[in-house]
Amino acid sequence: MKIVTYNVNGLRQRISQFGSLLKLLNSFDADIICIQETKLRRQELTADLAIADGYESFFSCTRTSDKGRTGYSGVATFCRVKSAFSSVEAALPIAAEEGFTGLLGCSRKEVEASVAEGLEEFSREELLKVDSEGRCIITDHGHFVLFNLYGPRSASDDSDRIQFKHSFYKILEKRWESLLRRGRRIFVVGDLNIAPCAIDRCDAGPDFEKNEFRIWFRSMLVESGGHFFDVFRAKNPNRREAFTCWPSNTGAEQFNYGTRIDHILCAGSCLHEEDDLEGHDFVTCHVKECDILTEYKRWKPGNAPRWNGGWNIKLEGSDHAPVYTSLAEIPDVSEHSTPSLAARYLPMIHGLQQTLVSVLMRRQAAKQVKSHVDEKVKLEGCSNIVKRSITNCDVPGTNIPNCSLDQDSEYSILEVDKHSEDLTEEAACTTKIALNREYVSSMPNKEPVKRARKSQQLSLKSFFQKTPSLGNVVDSTSTDISTNQTGVLDSENQSQEAPAMDDQECSPKQNDMNASASSQGQVEQDGSPCLEKEKTNVALLEWQRIQLLMQNSIPLCKGHREPCVSRVVKKPGPTFGHRFYVCARAEGPASNPEANCGYFRWASSKSRPK
Repeated sequence: MKIVTYNVNGLRQRISQFGSLLKLLNSFDADIICIQETKLRRQELTADLAIADGYESFFSCTRTSDKGRTGYSGVATFCRVKSAFSSVEAALPIAAEEGFTGLLGCSRKEVEASVAEGLEEFSREELLKVDSEGRCIITDHGHFVLFNLYGPRSASDDSDRIQFKHSFYKILEKRWESLLRRGRRIFVVGDLNIAPCAIDRCDAGPDFEKNEFRIWFRSMLVESGGHFFDVFRAKNPNRREAFTCWPSNTGAEQFNYGTRIDHILCAGSCLHEEDDLEGHDFVTCHVKECDILTEYKRWKPGNAPRWNGGWNIKLEGSDHAPVYTSLAEIPDVSEHSTPSLAARYLPMIHGLQQTLVSVLMRRQAAKQVKSHVDEKVKLEGCSNIVKRSITNCDVPGTNIPNCSLDQDSEYSILEVDKHSEDLTEEAACTTKIALNREYVSSMPNKEPVKRARKSQQLSLKSFFQKTPSLGNVVDSTSTDISTNQTGVLDSENQSQEAPAMDDQECSPKQNDMNASASSQGQVEQDGSPCLEKEKTNVALLEWQRIQLLMQNSIPLCKGHREPCVSRVVKKPGPTFGHRFYVCARAEGPASNPEANCGYFRWASSKSRPK
């Protein structure tokens, strides 16, 4: 069995990068894939983001909007299985739970939302606060319980987030202790936002390991008397520069100048049934290897350096690298099916799939509605009323387009089919179309009504229709209603009148007007290229002037004598929004002369902090 953890920094972006969710998941070739920072709200979950053939998925999304955290964080666990029902695969969870407090949701229907065991000392409000940001999904795989975590980040001067992080890990520790007392094995995977030791940080100072969260992390490990193994360090105890995260805005991936904050922790005994279990634990007996998938890094060897045109190259990928572990001798479990918390059962995903029964019922309902359509047309003098059904706005025998129930439109009758042949009343100048007692105002008489042009292309159906007899042609012609510039003519006089003018035909006066208009438009068109060319030249000169000013104002770094890049302070404080210049090269160790030299300069004296 292979388990992968990966902070994707936006699930949509990674799916777009790989082409589809299935291609992204298959690239890991893993049985359980734990993803952090999906940046999805529950109402945004769709089938293309949550469902992939051969995988069962479980999501936890943020439920709060505090401090603009809507659509922030979020975790998801994907399990590769051969069958979602009546399966004995250990990769398919027996049960699943959103969050870690027991208050958000559980896959077991018989278990109501109640505080999880071991968390009774905390208030309900405190539990909901730490569990409302979509930072945990728990899946029970029989042999072990898997926690997919996205740990909170806290700046050194943000007291609120520091307190939140304290509460988050304190409650988690209580939940882990409760499971261990029951003899359960635990896997904790994900981005914990904690680098435990100085070896796990590129620029660790002398006081690096004195941080309170790093002290807590190390206290959980077996080396300090805790229950958990840091699986990567257990398999790679002395490896240096083994980082999983790099700053996204400094190009630090190029020199591998990062930190290791994505972890796989394991606690519990092995699966061997022996009397003497000394020296036996899950990591020693069942973990084959654990490593970092560096091929998923954004910067690849051969990419242009950032100070040599590389700033214009968009690096695709997350600012994290996946971590994986391979397990051996994991037996099957008892027969079970997909838990009800799976994404396949979510209403926003399950409701999109149509069944064959729903399609047939919809088609039958459409036929019933169509059978009740009233096709009778009545023409009544100046106030002709065409009664039409609510479900169909098309008037049989006319080419009037569909109308709205609450919007007035102006129409004129162009043709009447052979069903209105027995109507002897003369068509008036204007007609009013009424739909359920709602009248449509008529077109003014002064405007000429033009006959709709028919397409010259014959349809395939026309070749199989019977050729109408001469009598039918005469009858149908006598019922046509044509129009001229003064209005609608009588059907009896239609055969004596000339056919209506086409859109392209006009009078001599109109020809003269069109000719003068076209000549005037041609003059304007001939002059437009000159104006456009002049504007382009002015814009080009202005842009060259701006570039010259920028080149003269951009300082050169002292380490490489190269133009710096400008940045803006985004951290709240007295210098918020101020611009400054730094070395354009990628961040790296100070001993590397090719890396960033550390040059810094404010853009102006006004931007300097007081």
